Amino acid sequence: MWWTLGFVVAGLVVAVVAALLIGILMQARRIQKLAGAAVGLVGEIDANTRSIWALTQTNQVAGQILEGAQAIDRNAGEVAAALTGAAGKEAA
Repeated sequence: MWWTLGFVVAGLVVAVVAALLIGILMQARRIQKLAGAAVGLVGEIDANTRSIWALTQTNQVAGQILEGAQAIDRNAGEVAAALTGAAGKEAA
């Protein structure tokens, strides 16, 4: 009688463990499917936000352009002053 009860209890334990493992496998497949969908979305997000990450480089180039424009402005001012001064000396 005790042997029979032991086999029944062991059978129940094996059935419960098997049911849990089946549940875990089903959830793992579900997670894998969702992860596959997420990878596609991450690729789209990456493509859509690349321009934002490129702003640092754009800002650096804009700063260099600004420095060049300021240098041209200074030089043009000096040339204008030199020309105005030369024209004023000739008129005097």
